[in-house]
Amino acid sequence: MKISQIDLWHVSVPSPGPFYPSWIPGFPQTANRFTLIRLRTEGGLEGWSAGSAMGRERDGLGDLLGPYLLGERADDIASIQQRIREMGYLGWRIGWIEPACWDIIGKARNQPVYEVLGGAPGRVKLYASTGEVRCGADRIVEVQKRLEEGFEAVKLRVHDQTLEQDVAQIQETREGVGEEVVLGVDANQAWRVAVVADAPKWDYERAHAFCKAAEELNYTWVEEPLAMDEYEEMARLREATDISISGGELNNQGLPEFKVMLEKGCYDWYQPDAVFTGGIAGTWRIIKEVTDAGFKYSPHTWTNGIGFAINLQLHGASPTRESTYLEYPYDPPNWVPEVRDGILKRPWTHQNGMLELPTRAGLGFEIDARALRKYGSHFFKATRLRMAVHAVLDKGIGTAREIGAARDARLEARHRELEARIARGEDPIQEAIG
Repeated sequence: MKISQIDLWHVSVPSPGPFYPSWIPGFPQTANRFTLIRLRTEGGLEGWSAGSAMGRERDGLGDLLGPYLLGERADDIASIQQRIREMGYLGWRIGWIEPACWDIIGKARNQPVYEVLGGAPGRVKLYASTGEVRCGADRIVEVQKRLEEGFEAVKLRVHDQTLEQDVAQIQETREGVGEEVVLGVDANQAWRVAVVADAPKWDYERAHAFCKAAEELNYTWVEEPLAMDEYEEMARLREATDISISGGELNNQGLPEFKVMLEKGCYDWYQPDAVFTGGIAGTWRIIKEVTDAGFKYSPHTWTNGIGFAINLQLHGASPTRESTYLEYPYDPPNWVPEVRDGILKRPWTHQNGMLELPTRAGLGFEIDARALRKYGSHFFKATRLRMAVHAVLDKGIGTAREIGAARDARLEARHRELEARIARGEDPIQEAIG
């Protein structure tokens, strides 16, 4: 399973019209943009993954990936994680690449990733996750449409400048749709962005007042009511309210940070998104810690069809799969499956608010080559030969040979160690996920 080729694309899937995400006030999003990676092994297996992007900010990423990943075994997750960690020292946050290795592992074992993790086939419940801020009257119409489509739970967005505006929206919506509908609300305070327009910044008093109002209106959960690193205040808020508090989706990194949040009691529901929190193996460890401590796990999935697939696999294997909903990003007319999943042969379409777990091996999707040619721009390809030529041009032939020999020796020693462990009946995959 040695990685023999790396390819990167910039992808931009246009939306029917401008979409105004609540988390970036004043910013009209006209396309779903992400960086796409394909890892290919010597045996011809392919693994895919994707990381959300604003544009072409990852133009130079390939120069780093080639030396770090070519020749690595895709099933040596511990080594892959270490390589990604080392690249992080240079400022690259690229845990989203690791799931491509799991795509290869699942295909090699002829299993969906959730089965590799110990899960079983079946269906998962979804909640319709809106993306824009709307007035109460428009919200009522929107929620009623989602109910007609079979969803039993809907998440709203609040991001107005005043507490009174936010409370008015959730109150009018509750009064308009009735007491029985499961409603949640996302404040997006954990990653406040003000790149275009100003964005509201909640303090403890505002978060507490809003959570108490949502509690009185029979909302089920409030998401990210405070900044991502305000651990003490978050724990205090959770103690002071009865409504479920959720978070930990994007900017909180790795198991050590989640352990801090668990120890302090920051959340009732934890939402690590494997695209952002370090990949599948690292997120699986977080899920085990969260559920072993008696809390719920339900991932953030608002990226693209591949990011949704990655988190679907984890949710499908999780102990709280039956007791929680999975986020289903859906905000028509401008954020729909055709935009979210634009380069997949089959979009992730729900049936009456439910989704059947994929039976296809790996991450469960197939790339539409025609759509990729239409919406993607290939900008990097790495093979061993290309990397050797680049090293000679950059370092000179003598130094390039020296570097290559040292790297090959390290890789061969690692591969021999891994093969010996497998021969003894050990499973490095299971060890990597704890």
